[in-house]
Amino acid sequence: MPKVTKRKVTKNDIPKRNSKNNEEEEDTPMITTVDKTNESKSTKGIKRKASSSVEKNVKKTSSINEINSIEPTQEVDDDAEIQLPRTMTLKTSDRLSAKGNKATVKFASWNINGIRAWLTNGGLKYIEQEQPDIMCFQELKCDKDKIPSEATPTDYKSYWLSGDTAGYSGVGLLTKIEPIDVKFGIGIVEHDTEGRVITAEYDKFYFIVSYIPNSGRKLVRLGYRQEFNEAFRNYIKELDKKKPVIWCGDLNVSHQSIDLANPKSNTKTAGFTQQERDDFAKILAEDFIDSFRHLYPDERDAYTYWSYFRNARSRNIGWRLDYFIMSSRLQENLCDVIHQTGVYGSDHCPIVLLLAI
Repeated sequence: MPKVTKRKVTKNDIPKRNSKNNEEEEDTPMITTVDKTNESKSTKGIKRKASSSVEKNVKKTSSINEINSIEPTQEVDDDAEIQLPRTMTLKTSDRLSAKGNKATVKFASWNINGIRAWLTNGGLKYIEQEQPDIMCFQELKCDKDKIPSEATPTDYKSYWLSGDTAGYSGVGLLTKIEPIDVKFGIGIVEHDTEGRVITAEYDKFYFIVSYIPNSGRKLVRLGYRQEFNEAFRNYIKELDKKKPVIWCGDLNVSHQSIDLANPKSNTKTAGFTQQERDDFAKILAEDFIDSFRHLYPDERDAYTYWSYFRNARSRNIGWRLDYFIMSSRLQENLCDVIHQTGVYGSDHCPIVLLLAI
């Protein structure tokens, strides 16, 4: 049984809500921390009920086939208020690396689906609780010059990148560790207009935050997506020749059939086409590893994105679209990868990488 600790939350912990809802609330919200170090991750062949709790050991009562196709392409108003559950559940881990070392650096990545709405909904509280050394964002949906100053917490340095189209795409980096250098884009004009890649060089590794292009409804951008995939593969290969690479973000692909709830009905859906999966496999073949699957090769129902439609998240009908990909020579430094499914505020959840490096 995971170790669970609870504490009362202060007034500042509570996401902004309208006054009517505040008047109706009776209980003090809680932040729950769950230690997953000794939690069993072997779930092959087991269907589990989804909830905001990390303890998902109850069998599903509804069929995942009730939703035949949920594309990871829903557009949601950036300024629309998202009603958040009143409990934030954080998983923690003391898992050691293959060499028996404790994690020394914590990375976090989150597609926040609009930074202004994320801030309004109390998104900074996650950073305050998680305390990552390096934090990255996808889908800022805001011009970099208009990002509120409060988006950069104390002790962090921020780097923002937006594209040429207002309210579209955009990535960001918060770091407590001073980088040697930071570059924006991959150095190819036709692929650097949408605000998709930031690369930070550190002493022992390169860190890449990315928001990979979505192929779109009816796969209208699949051709462009494949061109980007090839250019990015060459880009990451060149960096890997210099020092190890940690690449993360919303990669807009579910690599294996166990990475989404409905694989059979989504073979022609953006994010699960054979072309996208093959392109992703080509990158892994360049001596990179999917850190989550390296540790948990058979883990099922482990998703990071859920549609806003038909209670997909509460029923855990989702996709694994968010990753930490690493140079294979870093695998001995890998301690754990966590999906923070108990954290809300977007249609994606944050993911965490723990390294002893």
